[in-house]
Amino acid sequence: MAEHRRGANLPSLGGFNRTVVLDAVRRSRDGLSRVELAARTGLSPQTVSNVTRFLIDAGMIVESGTVVAGRGKPRTILRLEARSRFAVGVHVDPAVVTYVLLDLAGALVAEATTSTPNAEDPDQVVRTMAAAVDGLVRRSGVAPDSVLGVGIASPGPIDAAAGIVLDPPFLPRWRDVALRDALGDATGYPVLLEKDVTAAAVGEMFLERGAAARDFAFVYFGTGFGVGLVIDHEPVRGSGANAGDAGHIMVDQGSLAGTADGDGTRGEVGATVMPDRLVRIALERGIMLGDGLPGAGVSGAGLPDDSIAVDLAAVDRAWDALGAAIAAGDPAAQALAAEIGTVMGRAVVVIVNLLDLDRVVFGGPFWSRISATALPAATAAITGSPILVPKHPVTVVESRRGTDVAAVGAACLVLDAALSPRASTMLIAH
Repeated sequence: MAEHRRGANLPSLGGFNRTVVLDAVRRSRDGLSRVELAARTGLSPQTVSNVTRFLIDAGMIVESGTVVAGRGKPRTILRLEARSRFAVGVHVDPAVVTYVLLDLAGALVAEATTSTPNAEDPDQVVRTMAAAVDGLVRRSGVAPDSVLGVGIASPGPIDAAAGIVLDPPFLPRWRDVALRDALGDATGYPVLLEKDVTAAAVGEMFLERGAAARDFAFVYFGTGFGVGLVIDHEPVRGSGANAGDAGHIMVDQGSLAGTADGDGTRGEVGATVMPDRLVRIALERGIMLGDGLPGAGVSGAGLPDDSIAVDLAAVDRAWDALGAAIAAGDPAAQALAAEIGTVMGRAVVVIVNLLDLDRVVFGGPFWSRISATALPAATAAITGSPILVPKHPVTVVESRRGTDVAAVGAACLVLDAALSPRASTMLIAH
């Protein structure tokens, strides 16, 4: 499949053709002429002329210089006007809510964080988040009416059709929170709700170019382990938009099995690499992690026990210390990170085999701090696996989005809806 999708010349798909042209311009580093746009999109020269006139009038593309190509008059180059529209992304994490503002090109304009509110009072949740969104836009100096919408990345499960956060395992009081519509009413913006692993995959797809954005698995390592999938430039959401729960894949745990105060798991990758459990293993191995984790704990299955509160803020601080130990060359810390990468890689082989993938992207809030050692180990576990079926090369990389990958992905949900060519309701006509 070509990098740029072909449009249709039917008048009823005018909005679709706008996104075909806009997506082609966005993906071109040096801009495109109208002749090049017609050739690349399959649209007629007249359709391209009409669409580009609309996009110029809307301020979304600009004429930027000319080039001489053979005989005839010079061709005018069209480029994306990145600061003409913006999108807000929100990542609801058990410990903190992250907010980002991106421009049309996906560049970060502003960011902020708030403590995750207690959802016992849903109205307070919405007030807190709406105030944070409004404050982010106001401080950035961006005109509110240039914001296309807000994307929310939430731990699953969610009810995407109803816009409800159902019952995330590390947010015990976040049950049946009707977040999408309430936040939309409070901010006045269109709001999209997506599972965090899918949002991360959408962000990667939107911001990458060419074949790198076509088919891949995004291995998301946050408070849990999940895998977002993109097949033929489309995110895989599943019938209930809750695809991505890969934590129950059985793996050879190596030396990570049966440690951490005897909390041996059943061999599932998600339970094996729970950050809370891994911090306990680090402490057992003598890796210095500051004050440790008073009051934290997990059950034998790797999920929070009803009677034990996992101190996620303490886990996050300890994970910072683990990352610092890895960077400082601590052999025990580096060995642990390599084991983590190896276990994840063994699980990912199952997905690579199932879908015949040629690209795997690792990322997420907890991944970036161990990636220097974990990524080479994961790569070796995947590409050197004795059960790897595909005979083509498999590329394994780290996401360039950093720890805010889910928030960035959430904003890209809005940008993707506005800019990517799909015959569905668009946010472009804001």
